[in-house]
Amino acid sequence: MFVKKKENESTGSFLYRFSKKVQQSGILKEARKRRYHHRPKSRLKRKEAALYQMIKRAETAKAQKLGLEVEKKPRK
Repeated sequence: MFVKKKENESTGSFLYRFSKKVQQSGILKEARKRRYHHRPKSRLKRKEAALYQMIKRAETAKAQKLGLEVEKKPRK
């Protein structure tokens, strides 16, 4: 993106024109979209995580049926 200041143009109007160009080009929108991008987890990691959750749920359900006190971890 390149915007050249016109002759006798005030800084305010130049900044306004520049910000308009940036918004119209979609650069800012794209940058915000990519800001918190994380690499997707591998297939194996997703399977392991799902399996771990299934096991933990089964253990919790079994403990509740037996009347044992189930510890709940506070969420972050």
